[in-house]
Amino acid sequence: MSNLAQQPPPVTRTSHRTRGAVIVLLVLLVAGGFSVRRRLFERKALAQETERLAVPTVSVIQPNAQPAQEELTLPAQLQAYVESSIYSRTNGYLLHWNKDIGSHVKKGELLAEIDTPEIDQELSQAKAARQQIAAQNELAKTSAERWTSLRKAGAISQQDADQTTNQYAQTQANLAAAEANVRRLEQLESFKHIYAPFSGVITRRNIDVGALITAGSAGQTKELFDLAQFDPLRVYVNVPQSDAGLIRRGMRAYVEVREAPGQKFYGAVVRTADAIDPATRTMLTEVDVPNHDGRLLPGSYAQLHFAVPIQTTRISIPVNALLFRPEGPSVAVVGTDQKVRLKTVVLGRDFGNTVEILGGLTAGENIVVNPADSLEDGQQVRVKTGNGA
Repeated sequence: MSNLAQQPPPVTRTSHRTRGAVIVLLVLLVAGGFSVRRRLFERKALAQETERLAVPTVSVIQPNAQPAQEELTLPAQLQAYVESSIYSRTNGYLLHWNKDIGSHVKKGELLAEIDTPEIDQELSQAKAARQQIAAQNELAKTSAERWTSLRKAGAISQQDADQTTNQYAQTQANLAAAEANVRRLEQLESFKHIYAPFSGVITRRNIDVGALITAGSAGQTKELFDLAQFDPLRVYVNVPQSDAGLIRRGMRAYVEVREAPGQKFYGAVVRTADAIDPATRTMLTEVDVPNHDGRLLPGSYAQLHFAVPIQTTRISIPVNALLFRPEGPSVAVVGTDQKVRLKTVVLGRDFGNTVEILGGLTAGENIVVNPADSLEDGQQVRVKTGNGA
C-alpha cells in the first residue's frame, strides 16, 4: 500500500496539450516583443534621419585675401580724340567724292562736291531781283532829292515831299533784303563743297556718285563721312570707389593691348568726373595717350595701368558663392553656431570665375559655395566635412 502511494500520478493527454499551448504562447510573446522593439528602433532611426536631413548640408570656403599691389590695373576702351559725322548743309546730287575710308586728310581739304542746280537757279534769280530793286532804289533816290529841292522852293507841299522820301526809304529796305537773300543763297551754294573740319582719318563713307543728298541730320538722312582724329587717343576707364582717391590729374599711366604684347604706351590723366557713379560705384577717368605711329586703334579693348601703390587688402570670392536678392548681391556666411548669416556685399571687378568684393565681407569668414535660393538668414546648417574652411 505504501509503494502505491509514492508513485506520481499518471500524466494525462490534457496536461501535455496545456503545456504545449503555454510554450507556443511564450514563443509568440517573445517574437512579438522583438517585432515591436525592432519597429520602435526603426521609427526612432527614421525620425533621426528625417531630423538630420531637415538641416541642409553646405560646403564652405574662406575668401582669398589678395596681397597689396604696386600698381592699379583696370580694363579700358580706346576712343578717338575727336570724332565727327559730316552731313550736307544743302540739297543736290553727289558730283564726285575725293576721299575714301582710311584716307588721311588735313583740315580744310576737299572731301566731295555736290551738284545743286536748284540752288544755282535760285541764286541767279535772287541776283536779278537785287538788280531790279537796286535800279528802283536809284530812281527813288533821284526823285527824293528832286522833290526835296522843290519843297525848299515852295513848289510842292510837305506831304508830297514826305511821300517821295518814304518811297526811297522803302526801296533801300527792299535792296537790303535782296542782298541778304543773295548772301544766304551764296552761303548755301558754298556748301556744295564738303571740306574736312579738322585733320584726321576717314573711317566711313556712306555716299556714291549720283546719290541724292538731303540737307540736315534728322530723319533717315545718312552722314556723308565719318572723320576721326587718332593722335592722341582718349582712354576711358572706370576706377573703383576704393581707388578713386588715388587718381590725380597729370598722373602717369600706360596702356597695354593684346595685339602688341610686351609693349607699353604711356600717357597721363587729363581729367576725371570728380564724382562716384551710384550705379557702378566707380569714377570715370580719362587718360590721353599719344599715338603718332597709329599703332593703337580706336574702339580697341586695353588694360590701363596706374603706377600707384595699392595699400588696401582686396578680397575675391568665386562667382558661384553669390546670392542675388532684391536688396542686392549677398553671400551666406556660416558662424561658429552653424547658422547662416546673409551679408550684402559691394562688388568690384569681375575676373570671370572670381569677383572682387569691395565691402561687406572680411577675410577669414566661412562663406557657402553654391548656396540654395531657399537659404534664409538664421537657418541652421551642417558644414560638409572635408570641404570646410
